Amino acid sequence: MTVPILDLSRSFGEIKPEVFSALERIFNAQSFILGQEVKTFEAHCDSYLGVPEGSCVGCASGTDALLLALMSCDVHAGDEVITTPFTFFATSGTIARLGAVPVFADVDAETYNINIEEAMTKITPKTKIFLPVHLFGQMTPIEGVISEFHGRGILTVEDTAQAFGAVRFSDGGILRAGTLGDVGCYSFFPTKNLGGCGDGGMVLSRDPERAERLRRLRVHGSGTTYYHDEIGINSRLDAIQAAILDIKLKHLASWNEERRKIADYYKLLLKANDLHEFVSAPVELEGNNHIYHQYVVRVKSKRDELMNYLNAEGFAVRVYYPLPLHLQPCFKYLGYKAGDFPVSERLSREVLALPVFPGLKAEEQEALISAMRKFFRK
Repeated sequence: MTVPILDLSRSFGEIKPEVFSALERIFNAQSFILGQEVKTFEAHCDSYLGVPEGSCVGCASGTDALLLALMSCDVHAGDEVITTPFTFFATSGTIARLGAVPVFADVDAETYNINIEEAMTKITPKTKIFLPVHLFGQMTPIEGVISEFHGRGILTVEDTAQAFGAVRFSDGGILRAGTLGDVGCYSFFPTKNLGGCGDGGMVLSRDPERAERLRRLRVHGSGTTYYHDEIGINSRLDAIQAAILDIKLKHLASWNEERRKIADYYKLLLKANDLHEFVSAPVELEGNNHIYHQYVVRVKSKRDELMNYLNAEGFAVRVYYPLPLHLQPCFKYLGYKAGDFPVSERLSREVLALPVFPGLKAEEQEALISAMRKFFRK
């Protein structure tokens, strides 16, 4: 049996007629950049995320979403941004691109998300932004600290690239990933829970003035064609991506629920196969509704040997992420060293992502876990 890490074709059948109808509409209109398709998708995202009309602004990628967010918060050279070393490179790469300084705080060993208490200890007079990441589809519980950061003149930018649709229940309310801070950033890369057929992203701000500024920044800082209020970038969502994402948005809740059922079954299989001595299932923080962009276990020993064995047996598994950001060669100038963030470093040696996607079959999960048991019990 061969099981891929992701197979988008299994869910595509549900939407294929709608997608080809939308493509025909767009090609007949010959309108490919921004336009009505993007406006419609943005409006539907406003509604889905429960934010005021005009809050969502489509852009060209999740990386650009982060860059636009920081630009809209006036992040400049020398400013400090507190974030996590255990995430995808773009989070800190965009900070450095603006000449600002990534300031890392270690992560929680169970959720893999930034340790908020440690983040608070990193505040200095130069701190401009707190940038938490909702990693692998699970929200970081930031609702209790945003006002404290604001009180110190620090804005919050949420990296929600892996968590579109994730929610958290707190104090009787429903909190949606990306809507709590000053700006939320989303990625629509094809592998995401809500993914297009190429690059795409979105920024969100409840502040109408900031949202309007984000719209200008994505088109070279231009509010009126050929008149530029400030220097922006070229980061426009195209009509094809917007139309496909709009179709997929209608299915997202059911697809995310299917991911949660797959995660539950993995947990049962790990227990039934008596693998907890060797492998730890991911932990869902109380109050969270984890949408499992990735199903990431911790392998207590022989992680790489297990990965190579499973891959050789036809089960695609991956490591996210093998080297924390503070140890990346390009960030050597920051002065961090091995041992500075022990939890992140330990996770980089232990984490392993198993296949999780709509359409994954129970027998495929069973075969993978059976192979895992065979590896550890041989």
